[in-house]
Amino acid sequence: MSTAHWFEPIAAHLGSAYLRYSFTKGTEQEVDFLLDHLSLRAPSSILDVGCGPGRHAISLARRGYRVHGVDISQDFIGLATASVAKEGLEHLATFEQRDAREMPFVDQFDVVLCLCQGAFGLMRANSDDELVLAGFSQALQPGGKFALSAFNAYFAVKYHEEAEFDADSGVSSENTKVLNPEGKSLEFVLHTGCYTPRELRLMAKDAQLSIDNMYSVEPGAYKRSPVSTETPEFLVFGSR
Repeated sequence: MSTAHWFEPIAAHLGSAYLRYSFTKGTEQEVDFLLDHLSLRAPSSILDVGCGPGRHAISLARRGYRVHGVDISQDFIGLATASVAKEGLEHLATFEQRDAREMPFVDQFDVVLCLCQGAFGLMRANSDDELVLAGFSQALQPGGKFALSAFNAYFAVKYHEEAEFDADSGVSSENTKVLNPEGKSLEFVLHTGCYTPRELRLMAKDAQLSIDNMYSVEPGAYKRSPVSTETPEFLVFGSR
């Protein structure tokens, strides 16, 4: 893709301050739940799509998993790379700047993760999110598994009063002030693609992926709860 993604200047401003936000504080609980649900043993190979500063990838590397993280923000990739170097985990966790719509990986990974709207849902067009899912399918080994979080369209319509929901595109847009590590505030518009369970199942099918389970979850509180209108995210488990 030749044009910059709208999230890149936000990430450049945020830098390490991203990790101050409350939704990043549940990383260990999320990873515990994922590993239990996926019945995954080290040193399985994992692709973390939209890895941000690497919080899930680094937690997995500490547990002995081999993880490769990709993110559209070079600033976030730099933070993730510095963190693994500090902990001496370079042999287990690697990172590169890459657009999730253009992933080159073929039959390489046991698991693909895409959490906290790290790539899927930040594209502003369903057709772009379809490319992200197609990349999952291509990257997975036959029989490989994936875990994906997606913003709940029902929740957005019912509760997200601060945002403007576009019923045609399914995108929720919100003006928000973002602080950098030095405390400087800039205002940005955040765009989040929102989905229903039916849409997610149809999109997965088109990408030649099967959905095995779907739950209603909140960041840092992943559990096996039936899909509903009452949580901000769906957590989807499936396979190739």
